Amino acid sequence: MIYLDHNATAPLCPSAREAMLPWLGNLVGNPSSIHGPGRRARGAVDDSRDLLASLLGAKPHEIIFTSGGTESCNLAVLGLARRHRKNAKQHLVTVSTEHHAVLHAMRSLSTGEGFELTELSVNPQGLVDPALFEASLRPDTILASVMIANNETGVIQPVAELAAICRGRGILFHTDAVQAFGKIPCNPHVLGVDAFSATSHKFRGPHGAGFLWLRSGVSIQSIQHGGFHENERRPGTENVASLVGMAAAALTACAEILEGREQLRQEALRDELWRRISALDGTAIRNAAGAPLLFNTLNVSFPGCDGETLLMGLDLEGVSASSGSACMVGSIQASHVLLAMGVSEENARATVRFSLGHLTTAEEVDSTVQALARVLSRQTRR
Repeated sequence: MIYLDHNATAPLCPSAREAMLPWLGNLVGNPSSIHGPGRRARGAVDDSRDLLASLLGAKPHEIIFTSGGTESCNLAVLGLARRHRKNAKQHLVTVSTEHHAVLHAMRSLSTGEGFELTELSVNPQGLVDPALFEASLRPDTILASVMIANNETGVIQPVAELAAICRGRGILFHTDAVQAFGKIPCNPHVLGVDAFSATSHKFRGPHGAGFLWLRSGVSIQSIQHGGFHENERRPGTENVASLVGMAAAALTACAEILEGREQLRQEALRDELWRRISALDGTAIRNAAGAPLLFNTLNVSFPGCDGETLLMGLDLEGVSASSGSACMVGSIQASHVLLAMGVSEENARATVRFSLGHLTTAEEVDSTVQALARVLSRQTRR
């Protein structure tokens, strides 16, 4: 099998697996229990928090552990908006290409809780205009949320510039760093954001673990009811094994970012994949071409084809890719990201996202192009 869907989830790295193994056997204990096993579990949770904080240049209490990226984004958007609301109608800002974890949370505040929401458009490359962003802010704007890197296209937004605009006006700024953290440099202090969401399985950690970094001094309202975990900001017994694995994976990923070789290798393979695809099919369109992109992400439309049929054909050939967000499985809707970029609905439905990873080889790129050629030859184009 050739796996080219790393933006959906990445295989567990060896360092994470090794760190988790003791916590998947007899080494058990509830981190909130005061007996020996509980204290050992609490120590593992605290050590994981300390390690993540050190990687971010943060204080340990700024790290809130969650179940993943969706919860981290929901907690930031809902928790910050509700906590800092001062009157009946307060204003929120986001971008039309955000992941649904942010977009739907923002819309729920607008439709169900009386907030006013501005969803900004993007240009054909998928980028938001900082001038448009600044013009959208109002005296009653309390929160803006813009992701660092888009999960479908790989487009990298000018988050530091946008956050600085908000900081100058006293507006809270959250960024969804789910596709960025562990792949590219993205320190929340350097970016100047107030809240920063990430999830383990995107950077080769285990499923079921994520975190929200919240700047010291910024208060937030819990969106769940339960115990007093995570300094009363997120109730629920901590997932010890997954948190330990997440911290180990983050350490490995951040070391690789500093080294830089793996990113350059994947970028070269991605560019070779596009070169071969464009030579194979002269009508293929590389979406977001010219924008700053994640090194591993290639989003291609095949006009006249059916994207679902393409993906099923590739799967039968042993190539795993996707049409976009893994959260949209079973959806027959065209990608909201591509539509917001001005891609026609027909071409949006004819799109394949290839996302490379650590195990991707030049031989696999070659085999993928050969498989794609066979699949395209069986397609009846509209």
